Amino acid sequence: MIDIRRVDHIGIRVHDLERAMKFYAVLGFELHAKAANDAVAVIRNAHAVEINLVYNANADAGGKNILMDVSEKYPGYTHIALSVASIRDTLAALRENGVRITQGPVAFGRDGHVSVFVRDPDLNVVELRGRNEDLASIGGVTPYEPEN
Repeated sequence: MIDIRRVDHIGIRVHDLERAMKFYAVLGFELHAKAANDAVAVIRNAHAVEINLVYNANADAGGKNILMDVSEKYPGYTHIALSVASIRDTLAALRENGVRITQGPVAFGRDGHVSVFVRDPDLNVVELRGRNEDLASIGGVTPYEPEN
């Protein structure tokens, strides 16, 4: 058995680095480094969460995320989930910055976990998940109902 300790980083392919950086800056990420020999920008937040933006996307699926928006179900990573300190504060920051919430706030079970889903400019799905907050203080939280 391999002893995995944590996720080291997440790689996300994007079309335009500058456009992606504006979105991920709203989530608290800043440029840490750019690879000298590859189209990779390493971004990190204040808690050392690392994302590698791979800015070499050269195809367009007609304005759709092929893992999430088409009827065929292709294998692959569908989203990343990032833990946030406060879902209430997250909702406010998303609204202040004009980031469209594509799903949520939604509660998964009775454990106090509430998530909102957003998409970056390339339609990559990001789940922002808060834990142990008073659901009544958030408002508009719906229970998760799986579609398929």
